[in-house]
This record gives sequence, C-alpha cells and structure tokens, in this order.
Amino acid sequence: MFRKWLVAVLPLIVACSEHGSEVVADTEPPRPNIVFIMADDHAYQAISAYGSELIETPNIDRIAAEGLRFDQAFVGNSICSPSRATLLTGKFSHANGLRNNIHVFDGSQPTLQRLMREAGYETAIIGKWHLKSEPTDFDYWDVLPDQGEYYNPDFVSRDGTRRVEGYVTDITTDLAIDWLEQRDDVGKPFLLFYHHKAPHREWWPPLDSADEFLGEALPEPGSLFDDYAGRGRAAREAEMRISDHMGLTNDNKITPENAAALGHVPFMAWYDDAYRRQFDEYMNETQRAAFDALYGPINADFIDRDLRGEDLTRWKYQRYMQDYLATIRSVDNNIGRLLSWLETSGQLDNTVIVYTSDQGFYLGEHGWFDKRFMYEESFRTPLLIRWPGVVEAGAERNAIVQNIDFAPTILDIAGADVPAAMHGKSLAPLFSADDADFRDAAYYHYYEYPGIHAVKRHYGVRTQRYKLMHFYHDVDEWELYDLQTDPSEMRNVYADPAYTGVRDQMTALLADVQARYGDSLQLAREFLEADLAELPSQ
Repeated sequence: MFRKWLVAVLPLIVACSEHGSEVVADTEPPRPNIVFIMADDHAYQAISAYGSELIETPNIDRIAAEGLRFDQAFVGNSICSPSRATLLTGKFSHANGLRNNIHVFDGSQPTLQRLMREAGYETAIIGKWHLKSEPTDFDYWDVLPDQGEYYNPDFVSRDGTRRVEGYVTDITTDLAIDWLEQRDDVGKPFLLFYHHKAPHREWWPPLDSADEFLGEALPEPGSLFDDYAGRGRAAREAEMRISDHMGLTNDNKITPENAAALGHVPFMAWYDDAYRRQFDEYMNETQRAAFDALYGPINADFIDRDLRGEDLTRWKYQRYMQDYLATIRSVDNNIGRLLSWLETSGQLDNTVIVYTSDQGFYLGEHGWFDKRFMYEESFRTPLLIRWPGVVEAGAERNAIVQNIDFAPTILDIAGADVPAAMHGKSLAPLFSADDADFRDAAYYHYYEYPGIHAVKRHYGVRTQRYKLMHFYHDVDEWELYDLQTDPSEMRNVYADPAYTGVRDQMTALLADVQARYGDSLQLAREFLEADLAELPSQ
C-alpha cells in the first residue's frame, strides 16, 4: 500500500546538514488530513479546469493546478444516493444494497468512516447526506434532510432538526469551518466530508449574485435538438428533455400564474408545488422581494414574447444554464473560503483535498437535463486531488478510474488496510505517473425504472475507445459506440458489420467484468422483481 511504502523508504532518505549528511530518523510522517468535497450534479463541462466555455471556476481550478486532474473518472450508477453509498463502501450498488434513491442505506455494513475512525482519524460529514438512514460512525454530523432546500434550509444533527437562515452553500461552509475551529481532538488527523447540495435541481441561486449570467448568450451544445435517430427506445422515451419535461415554474422561475396564462401545462403536477414550496415555505420576506426584483422582469419578458417550439427550447436552455451556473459560482466561491481558512490556519499543505461530484449531468447535450444514462455526460464525473509533495502538481491522468476507488484511496492515504470486499482500488499509484493499464474497463449499472425521468434499466462497460450498453426490462436493446470516431455518441454501431469483432470482444469483456464484481443479468432480474413488488398498486 502507498502509505506503508512511504514509511518503509523513509529510513533510507539521506538529508544534508551543516555538518555533513545524516540519515533521517525511522519515524512515520504525520498522516495528512483529508477534505473530501462532493458537489451534486456538477458536470465536468461546467469547470474551467476541464475546458468549460460556460464558466470560470478559479477555486476549483486551483485544486487542479496544484494537484491532479483525472480525465476519465466515472461513476457506477449515475444517481445521487447510490453514488454516495458507493463512496462510503467502495462497492457497486448491487453489493452495497442501495440501487436507487428510494431505498434506505444500511449503515451497519463496513463503511469508510468506521474504518477511518478505527485508524485514528476524527470524522465528520457536513451538508448533503441523502441516504435516508441516520449517519453512523461519524464523530460529528450535521446534514440536510433528504435533498435539502436552497434558502433557509433545515439541518439535522444529533441535537435534532433546526432551520438555519441563509443560503445553503454558504451555511454548509460556515458549519464546516466551525467544526474545524472547534474540533474535539486537534492532535488527530481528520476526515471531513464537505458535501454541497448545489448544483442540484431546481437551481435556486444565491439572490445577491443570481444575475451574473443573465443577459449572456451561453453557447448551445450541438446536440440540443437531437432526434435520437442513431439510438434506440431508451433515449427516445426518457423524460428529461428540456423542450418537453423541464418545468417552467420550478426550473425556469416563471410563476405558475404566468405559465398558466400562456396555456403551459406542467409536465408533472408537482412542478408548481415545488415552486410554491421554496417561495412560500422557505424564503423570508426579504428574500422574496429580492427574488421578485430579479425574476419579475424575466417573467414580464416571457409573457411578451410568448415563445413556442424551438424558440421556447432555446429560451429554456438559457434560463436553465443561467441559474445552474449561478449555483456553481457559489460552490466555487465557498471552496475558496474553505481553502483560505486551511491556508491561514497552516493546515492546507498537510491536507489532501479531493473535489468531485456524485455524478455528471446533461447541460443540454442530447436535448437533456438530469443524468442516469451511461452516456458520457452523466457517466463521467470531475475528479481533482491536491496533496503537495505527493501528488504531481498540474498533471493530468487518462487512466480509467471510478467512484469505487474513493474509499480504498482514502484508506491507503491514512495507512489503513483496504478490505478485500471493496470493488475499488487505491489511486495512489496514479499520483506520480499515468498508467493506461490501471483498469481495463469501467462498469455501470442503473436500476431506477420505472421511475422519474423514465430512464430504462441498463448496464455496460467502457474501455478507452468503446462503450457497450444493454437496456433490459421492457426493452432488450444493445448499444455500442466508438468513442474515437463518435465522441458525442450519436450513432449506435452494434449492428454495423464493420464492428462485429469489436462487438464480440466487448460482449466477452462485459461478461468478464460482471463476473469479477459479482453482478449478472440474472441478479438484475431478481432486483427488478423485488423493486416492482414494492411499487404501489395502480
């Protein structure tokens, strides 16, 4: 293991002094603190360190510039709760028991935070939890119930539930810094999960800076009006198109009254309720006044223009991006606050900083918002690691890595053993050099269907060049993509005779990977039967 290797070679390091050379004492170096930052639905396309044309993210970029950027980091199940369960267990969804956003996480199983406490770390989680069960094996926790709210959110701790005035991203940072300043045992290294709600739907931005992107003509993705001709039923039948399924009220901030006056019926009845809940139940009078001042002119302009068809889709895309990016600006600013606190307190360079998202997100690609599919934009997640003197600064890695690797990596950094039952492995070998053979393929399995957004159940594998996906349950369709010639995944070549050999190789690889991790179509069907039995009767 990486940390044990570092300890083993220390006695051999020779240091020069005024009196000649002397051997450094055979003592273990202080173990670093670890701050694991997870945003929610932060697409890599909206980080300037990844080349974004939409936004500049200087504080997140600092982590990349002073650390390591992973360009092929993937999740195993692109949805909030399962991704968080994978972080804590190092296992894919079929093994950790949390396959969707409905089930409750079993905190009695071996978890990263328990193993880190046993290794001598003080542990805390602050911000988004979203696992339904109460956090276990943390020295401290202060979390949002369920998804949480953007304005004046409730927080839950061992002391109960309280409402906190302010904006959720600022509050999460305040609470994290408060904990750091008041830790019980400053002699221990710490592991802090600092988890943001933003930029999760419905993208309610901070009202003091929500106008930053208003008036900008943000670039549209080339596939905004994708007709899905090159794919199967799964893409065509998914319910996450900006044109048809994005809410004018909750998502685009048009009042329910104004939307109804123009004849717009919400795709889902709860869209208007979600708007009212945030506006009427959580915002205070000052916030409502600021909200009306900001969005009143947008509403008036929308009524005057009475947009339809492609013009309406383009308008909805711009509104979506304006609010989505404004919530990201708040995340970036608050990461800057936390980095500044660590720097001022003298702890920054002995603290490993990890930045990631629970999954990727569609920013208009294929005409979509949301995630869930194994297509690149939701399958791929940002991953940046800063650790001066150990992680190569400003480097990029093209090795295939996954969120199953987070727990093994953190344990390795702490000098703790990695349980054999974990599916992932430590990323430490990639800290100093790239390795194309680190993993032959990334594995994926999505389960939440029937369910919101109607993305069909599917699993698959991705190599450096190819991706194979199998949709099952009410369809039986296969998709194969050549990511070298078709990086936007517009043309399924599964039935193309020119790819017969590739298809056979990828099918064999899929079977091998599933056997490696203990997953299978038979197991998937058993889960399906159990999940269908839990659905309310019609």
